[in-house]
Amino acid sequence: MTATVPLQVVEDVTGPDLEAAERAAREFLAALGIMVDSEGTRETPARMARGYAELLTARPFQMTTFPNDEGYDELVLARDIPVRSVCQHHMLPFVGKAHVGYLPGTRILGLSKLARVVEHFACRPQVQERLTKQTADWLAEQLQPRGVGVVVEAEHTCMTLRGVQATGSRTVTSTMLGVLRDDAASRHEFLALTGVQR
Repeated sequence: MTATVPLQVVEDVTGPDLEAAERAAREFLAALGIMVDSEGTRETPARMARGYAELLTARPFQMTTFPNDEGYDELVLARDIPVRSVCQHHMLPFVGKAHVGYLPGTRILGLSKLARVVEHFACRPQVQERLTKQTADWLAEQLQPRGVGVVVEAEHTCMTLRGVQATGSRTVTSTMLGVLRDDAASRHEFLALTGVQR
């Protein structure tokens, strides 16, 4: 039997108040001495409000799995999943890519859902270390695979555009669970396939 089983529905409970956000953005810009009364900047507060709302609001999705009827027991890996989030310390974006893999147990996952899980945890004020761990922990809890691996590589504009201004630097974080943590050969295979271990 190949029926799908939804594990959990992830829902957006409350939506953003764009009018309040636009007013706050207008006051914020004014406090920094930026006038928003010219033709080119008049809509800037509204654009800021919509932009941050998009960055900080996850889309709902249903986590659907399928029986592992064929007994597939090798690594499943989605590489180069786009990541965009906002640093919780400076509210500046960080962008990069995630590599998410798992060793199936009794169920396998629709591949697009790996990207959905990353997006879900990225759409909030974040730190990269927590984003990496939340993604891995959630997949382990919901899918109950034999192992999970998540690697995130990202450029943080709070570090590249301000402060030390380390342009081009990237931060790499990883979380390994189950077999991918305990077995060196499996961990090596996962890291080699992500391209992180060169």
